[in-house]
Amino acid sequence: MPKQPFACGECNRILPDPEKKNDPPQCMHCPGAPVTTDWQGFVVILDPHRSEVAKRLNVSDPGNYALKVNIR
Repeated sequence: MPKQPFACGECNRILPDPEKKNDPPQCMHCPGAPVTTDWQGFVVILDPHRSEVAKRLNVSDPGNYALKVNIR
C-alpha cells in the first residue's frame, strides 16, 4: 500500500517526501505551518492566473495542492 503524502496546513501544497527518511516533512513556503496526511482531493495547478480553482484556493504558484486539509 502506497504511503499517503503530507500536505501543508497553511497553503494546502502537497509536500515531497523528505530527503532523509527520519526527517519530518516541512513546507518550504510555510516553514512554521503544521503538516498532515489527513487531506482530501488532489488538484494540479498549471496556470494559477487563469484557473478558477486556484482563485478559490487562493493559490498564486503552480504546483500540486490538496482541496481540503484537516488540521486538528
